[in-house]
Amino acid sequence: MLIQGLTSFGGEFASPEREATFQAERLPETIRHTRLVLILTAALNLLFFLNDARFAGTDRFAPVLASRFSIIVLAVLGLVLLHRTRTFTGLQRIAVAWQCTTVAAAGYLCTSHSEIALFTTLMAPAAYMLVLPTRFAWTVCSGVVGTIILLGCYLMPLPLPPTALGLLLVCGLVNGATMLFVIRSNRIRRLEWAATESERRVNRELTESRALFETMFRAVPVPIVVAHARDGQIISTNDAGNRFFGVRDGDTLAHYRTRDFVAGSERFRMQQLLDRNGAVRDHETRITILSGEHRDILLSIETVQVEGIGCLVSSLVDITSRKAIEEQVRLAAHHDVLTGLPNRALFQATLDTSLHRAAADGAGVGLILLDLDAFKEVNDTLGHDSGDALLKEVARRLSGAIDPGDLVARLGGDEFVIIVDRNQTGADCERSLGALANRILDALHPPMPIGGRIVSPRASLGLALYPQHARNAADLFTDADLALYAAKASGRNCATLFDPTLRANIEERVRVTREMRASLDEGCGLVPFYQPKVDLVSGAVIGFEALARWQHPTRGLLMPNAFSTVFDDPEIGIAVGSALRRQVLADIAGWLGRDLDPGRVFINLSAAQFAQGDLAGGILEDIERSGVPRDHVGVEVTETVLLAGHAERVNAVLDTLHGAGIRIALDDFGTGYASLTHLKQFPVDEIKIDRSFVRDLERDANDAAIVTAVLQLGRSLNLAVTAEGVETLEQATFLRAEGCTNVQGYLYGKPMPASRVPWFLRNRPDLLGGEEPSQQLQFA
Repeated sequence: MLIQGLTSFGGEFASPEREATFQAERLPETIRHTRLVLILTAALNLLFFLNDARFAGTDRFAPVLASRFSIIVLAVLGLVLLHRTRTFTGLQRIAVAWQCTTVAAAGYLCTSHSEIALFTTLMAPAAYMLVLPTRFAWTVCSGVVGTIILLGCYLMPLPLPPTALGLLLVCGLVNGATMLFVIRSNRIRRLEWAATESERRVNRELTESRALFETMFRAVPVPIVVAHARDGQIISTNDAGNRFFGVRDGDTLAHYRTRDFVAGSERFRMQQLLDRNGAVRDHETRITILSGEHRDILLSIETVQVEGIGCLVSSLVDITSRKAIEEQVRLAAHHDVLTGLPNRALFQATLDTSLHRAAADGAGVGLILLDLDAFKEVNDTLGHDSGDALLKEVARRLSGAIDPGDLVARLGGDEFVIIVDRNQTGADCERSLGALANRILDALHPPMPIGGRIVSPRASLGLALYPQHARNAADLFTDADLALYAAKASGRNCATLFDPTLRANIEERVRVTREMRASLDEGCGLVPFYQPKVDLVSGAVIGFEALARWQHPTRGLLMPNAFSTVFDDPEIGIAVGSALRRQVLADIAGWLGRDLDPGRVFINLSAAQFAQGDLAGGILEDIERSGVPRDHVGVEVTETVLLAGHAERVNAVLDTLHGAGIRIALDDFGTGYASLTHLKQFPVDEIKIDRSFVRDLERDANDAAIVTAVLQLGRSLNLAVTAEGVETLEQATFLRAEGCTNVQGYLYGKPMPASRVPWFLRNRPDLLGGEEPSQQLQFA
């Protein structure tokens, strides 16, 4: 039966391993105890030997002398052997061997039958069991064996004395009592050792745990600060905390309080959170470290008791770098990378805020939409680096022109916008807006060096006001955009204030565009009309100009000026041009199939069509598919098309067509800004004098001089010249006298549908015969 891990008989540990541990741990003490026993044994026997000297000369003296001397020698020998003992087993062997030899010597002593022999017989076995450090089994065996030997030696020789039974009972009683004492002693000693061991283990674990906690506390990379809850006095911090706060070597934070690092308002907020929740979790705040630097942190606080004192354990996560990155991301998300100005997102948010505040205060807000004039030419001629430099300089000048309460933003490309928010109303707001627009134009005016050239930035400005023109941000922006469109249409480099009629115009443009798209989807509505071109000398019809007409389902036949805005949409402009071109080619093929010669029919190309990927290839493919000879087809382009940019693309298209035998005519010659340059740059076969110069040439000397100069230029460059808008005989007579060969106008024929052309060709003036050319001119 086991009691707390001890055997009930013997009082030793039931586990051999634990018993061995017990014996090994107590071995030094056991050796000292054994050494003491041996010394006492030698000393006592020496004293007994002196006492036994009185037996000298008697027959008892020889046994006493031999026994005492043997015991003393054995004790000394045991002391010598103890110096080499390192295990309990070895100690036990010495003890058992010493007991056996001393029992033999004592047995010899007992043969003397003296009083001391009786004492030895009774007490020596008990003494052995009490003082010798052996396992319980050896203790019992050596005690019993010793008692038998000593008692046997004392009772010898036979016959047994009458006291033998009594001696036997006394020995048994003494040995039994001794064994019970040994059992109790074993148990007590092992229980004490187990308790001591448990205490030592607990203390060791506590020490290790405390050391581990201290190591972890110091090694945790997150700054941790422990402070008194009562007054904020800092008790301790870990290494990361010392580094975070900038504590110098040999210094400590114990001289500081939390108020030295956290502002009073923040301490009050955190105390409120602690009172309400008992803890703080990931509270974002800002603190000041020892160097005076501000750091953003995520703070968590726990309330704990340290030796009965309320303390706050705070962990800090440094998010200063993260906040800086977030700020950079915020700036990148709300500012233009190139110019550093606010971008469209920040502009929109600011405009919404300004309108909301203005609505609450009853104030006005102005909006200026700005678009650089001829910015694309800078990019195309000087390169994109120069364009970027121009944009940055414009951004700098705009920032310097506005007032502190205004905001200038870049929407993209060369488009900027300014919010004018000055808490003004009515006319004051309008005057401020106009004054700022003038300042902007003046600020942009000074020339600047870019790409080795001097560039003078110019811009068109569209102005709109809240609440006079619009009640929300979207409408206000639309109004400013309409005003900007009007500024560009009125000559650029100016500012235009929104007018309600502009919205009506844009609504009309949207409606026309939508209806044109529907007509294209249905494949009907667009029809070409043809106006003849006549040889002024012979009166012969040498060709036609194909003009676009739109058979509107409700408004009837519309002229091009009624739907010209659809060409602002490249997609629709390309579709309209393609549809008209195919119809014109089909009409030419039909006339040729009826043995009618329409001459060369010219098709107008709009600026939108040049945005098509392969315009020249598409035209030539349509011509091949229709079966029309190329000498019956020509194209006309206006100078506005040549001025619209993409000069390289336009030139490539015209070169391809010219090389394929398609005649190129330059329409509205003289109305552009670089007419002579265009004659040199592009492959032009024919120039057409604009009707604005022909209309009053018989009354206006300037118009007459211009027409004469153009005719002379055409002869010099070997170019055919066609005068447009000829409506009177006087105009025709003047043109003929000045050497003009080709004319076009109402005097010779108005634009006609395709169905009318066959009749016209059969009744040409040059086929009537017998008439003079002057009479033929009146055919129309």
